[in-house]
Amino acid sequence: MMKTIRSGGRKAIALSVACALMLPMAVVPDLAHAQSKSKKTSSREAELESRVNQLEQQLAELKAMIQEQKAETSQATATAQAAQTQAQQTDDKVAKVEKVVASAPAKPTFSSAPGVSVALHGFINANAFSQSKGYTFGNGANAEYPIPGQGGRVNDSLSGVDIRNTRFWLDFTGAKFTESWAGSGRIEMDFFGGFNGTGPYSQQQPTPRLRQAYMDLTNASTGTTFRIGQMWDLMFPLEYIPQSLSHIAFPLGYGTGVIGWRYPGVMWMQDLNHGSEGTKWRFDLAAFEGSWNGPGQTTNYLTAGNAGFKPQVEARLTAKGGNWQAFAAAHYSKMDLHGVDGTVITPIKSNIKSTAVEVGGMWTPGNFILKSAVYTGTAIGQLFGDLSQFGDIKDKGGYLQVGYKFTPNWSVYGTYAASNPDDRDVLRWRAANTAGLLKNRQNALSLQYTAGAYDFSVEWIHSNLDSSTTNGLGRQKTSANEFTLNGNYRF
Repeated sequence: MMKTIRSGGRKAIALSVACALMLPMAVVPDLAHAQSKSKKTSSREAELESRVNQLEQQLAELKAMIQEQKAETSQATATAQAAQTQAQQTDDKVAKVEKVVASAPAKPTFSSAPGVSVALHGFINANAFSQSKGYTFGNGANAEYPIPGQGGRVNDSLSGVDIRNTRFWLDFTGAKFTESWAGSGRIEMDFFGGFNGTGPYSQQQPTPRLRQAYMDLTNASTGTTFRIGQMWDLMFPLEYIPQSLSHIAFPLGYGTGVIGWRYPGVMWMQDLNHGSEGTKWRFDLAAFEGSWNGPGQTTNYLTAGNAGFKPQVEARLTAKGGNWQAFAAAHYSKMDLHGVDGTVITPIKSNIKSTAVEVGGMWTPGNFILKSAVYTGTAIGQLFGDLSQFGDIKDKGGYLQVGYKFTPNWSVYGTYAASNPDDRDVLRWRAANTAGLLKNRQNALSLQYTAGAYDFSVEWIHSNLDSSTTNGLGRQKTSANEFTLNGNYRF
């Protein structure tokens, strides 16, 4: 019995030991599985947490964008409200002004033809001058070259104040001619028509003078203009005239290097490259009434220039660039020296041909201003050539002006002009007992100040004239000086 019990106890112990040994073997796989499962769960949680963080970041960015859009919308709304308020205030002000204007009494207005606008322009000019001698054509503002043969007497000098340069003009625009052609015009006057009589008070009463009166017909699409009336001829370098505040109506060098005059006639002006870029080219062609100083009455169309239908024909080609422009011009006319009635004896020639060519231009590099023109011609006394002597006289001349602007207000100008008619032609056509004008040189220097519409200057003009004696045998020289203080107001 004891033996049986001992044997069963050993078996139980052995079984227990076996179970103890087998238990870890059974537990280890389960533990490994649990650990593997735990690792998978941690990785999944980390992935979810990362995704949540990304979503939170995107949500924060979206909220920021919404806030920014709200701010922009609020600002735009405020701006619109402010603009609306300002517009309302402006409308209120306009309504108040209109109410005041409507309640104000009507003022008289200057009007012309329906659809036509009128503009008044011009300048008021005054010159205080002092001359060492008397001048041809007049003294003061129209002194051109000294009267030949004057000596050095004290009484040759003179002084005064001249306002005859004062000028005004009316420009008419807006008139309609046809569907393609529009009209315009100009009337221009100054006060070089002489003096009101010869009494003690006439010196202070200059007479108005008609300078230009013309109408224009313009086709803007083709760059074509026809001008009809009295205007500057094509030999006069209108855009290149030497700058001066003392000599405006009678420019510096006029009759001494500057030629041309105003005539009634018709002119055709054509843009050659209308609407294109670069240099602008224009061609002008004109026919003017004939003109000459005798024989016959010069005030009633009875001179040689009006004998028969023989107009003065002129042409000019102009080119304009950025800071330069240039021109070339030509002139032709013919005079019958028998006069309109055909009874005048002509011992030298019965007919004269008047011809001339001229080139000139202007250049403004930087602060410099350069203007110049030169010509050569024959029988151009009616154009202020030949020193205004009338006959079959050859002549050549020209002028040059150089200016410099120190500041927008201050500038200085130096001018030289000369006319040199042929001596033999002058003596041949010289009137009896008169001096023949053989050559003249003019020098001028001016300092000018400009501010707004006002101009002031001091100018000095010096002339040297070579001439014959009245019998034509001797030679003489005459020099003269003119000093001027000048003021000008443009309107």
